[in-house]
Amino acid sequence: MANYDVIVIGAGPGGYVAAIRCAQLGLKTACVEGRETLGGTCLNVGCIPSKALLHASHMLHEAEHNFTKMGLKGKSPSVDWKEMLGYKDGVIDQNTKGIEFLFKKNKIDWLNGWGSIPEAGKVKVGDEVHEAKNIIIASGSVPSSLPGVEVDEKVVVTSTGALELNKIPKKMVVIGAGVIGLELGSVYARLGAEVTVVEFLDAVTPGMDGEVQKTVQRMLKKQGMKFVMGAAVQKVEASKTKAKVHYKLRKNDKEGMLEADTVLVATGRKPFTDGLGLAELGVEMTERGQIKTNAQWQTNIPGVYAIGDAIEGPMLAHKAEDEGMAAAAQIAGKHGHVNYNVIPGVIYTHPEVSSVGETEESLKEQGRAYKVGKFSFMGNGRAKAVFAGEGFVKLIADKETDRILGAHIIGPAAGDLIHEICVAMEFGASAEDLALTCHAHPTYSEAVREAALACGDGAIHA
Repeated sequence: MANYDVIVIGAGPGGYVAAIRCAQLGLKTACVEGRETLGGTCLNVGCIPSKALLHASHMLHEAEHNFTKMGLKGKSPSVDWKEMLGYKDGVIDQNTKGIEFLFKKNKIDWLNGWGSIPEAGKVKVGDEVHEAKNIIIASGSVPSSLPGVEVDEKVVVTSTGALELNKIPKKMVVIGAGVIGLELGSVYARLGAEVTVVEFLDAVTPGMDGEVQKTVQRMLKKQGMKFVMGAAVQKVEASKTKAKVHYKLRKNDKEGMLEADTVLVATGRKPFTDGLGLAELGVEMTERGQIKTNAQWQTNIPGVYAIGDAIEGPMLAHKAEDEGMAAAAQIAGKHGHVNYNVIPGVIYTHPEVSSVGETEESLKEQGRAYKVGKFSFMGNGRAKAVFAGEGFVKLIADKETDRILGAHIIGPAAGDLIHEICVAMEFGASAEDLALTCHAHPTYSEAVREAALACGDGAIHA
C-alpha cells in the first residue's frame, strides 16, 4: 500500500491533465486506469481516432473532386480500408504512448486496474488499497442508447464500434444528429456509404445557433447525406449482417423503416461511475446520474473531488482538462478557475463548425439587445483559393457596449479560428477591438476581422 497526496481515478483528458498538474504543483500523485493504454475515450476510441478517419476521408474527397481543378491529373486513389484503420491505430498509439512518457517525466504512478473508493481517503485497485489525502474522480462517460435498440458493436454500433468496422457499409443509418453522428456519418459518406441520419428534434446539432444548424444540414445534404428529422426511433431489428430501423414521425405519427448494413447509435453519452462505490460512500448525485460538486469541484465527501463528463456541464475533453487543472490548483492551496461562459465547441465535419458563447436564440430569450456582424468565406481570398468558400463567420456583440458575447463559424479551420474570439472574450474585448487588430493577409482569420468590422461601419470585402 502506498500513500499519496492525490489519486486521480481515470486517465482521460480530465484525469491525466489533473494528474500532471498535481505533480507539477509538488503533490505526490497516482492515476488509476483500467484500460491497457492511457488517454481514456478521447485518445483511444473518440476524438483522436475519429479525427484521423475524418482527415483520411477528406483527403479522398479532395482527390476525387478538387485535384483535377488544380491540374493534378491521374487516377483517383482507391480505399484500402484495412490500411486506413492501421493509420488510425498508429495515431492512437503515438498519442497514448505520449501520455505514458508524460507520466514518467512527472513521476506519476500509473495504478493499472479499475478503481473504487471504499472510504474517504482510500482507493482500492484490484486487491490493493492505497491511501490518498485527496481523490479526484475523472471517470468520464460512455455512449447512451435508446429503449428497443440493442448495441452489439458489429451491426448496431456506438462510436467505439464505428471506428473499427470490418468493412465500409453500403448503407448506414445514424441515430442522432449531434456532433458524433454528423462527424462519423460524414466519414462513411465520403467513403461511399449511403448515410441517412434520423433525428428526434427538428434541427441538427441541438443547442447551436439556428442559422448554423440550417446551414450545416444543407451542406451535408449537398455532400450526399440524407436526413429524417422529427423522428422517434421505436426499435432496431438486427440480424448478423443487416438491420432495420423503425421510426415514427412526431408531427403525424406516420411510421417508417430504413434498412442498413450498419446502424450507428449516436444519441449522446452518460456519466460512467459504475463500480466506484459512490452510493455506499454517500456521494450526492444529480437526477441525471452526474456527481454533484460545488464551485471548487468538491463532492459532499471531504477530500473527494470530481471533474469532466462525470459532473454537470458540456461533455467536452477541453472542459474536463480545464476542470482538472482547476481542481489540482484547489488541492494545492491555489485558486482554480474555469470560465464556463467561454468554452468553445467544434464539429469536425467538412467544413468545420465552431461556436462559443451566446447564440441569437439565447439572447432573445434573455431579452438582451444585441447586434450581429457576419462575413461569408466567399469574400475571403485564401478560402476561395482552396475551394473552401462555403460558410461564414458570425460575431454577436452587445448592442450598447459592443462587448463580444459569442461567435459561430462554419468554414475552413473553424475549430482553430474560434480561439481568437475566445481570447478576446476572456479579456472582455469589444467587436471594435477585434476589428482594429491587424490580421495577416491572405489568411482565413481575416474573415473573423471582417465579421467584427461588420458589427461597426461594415465589412470591407462584403
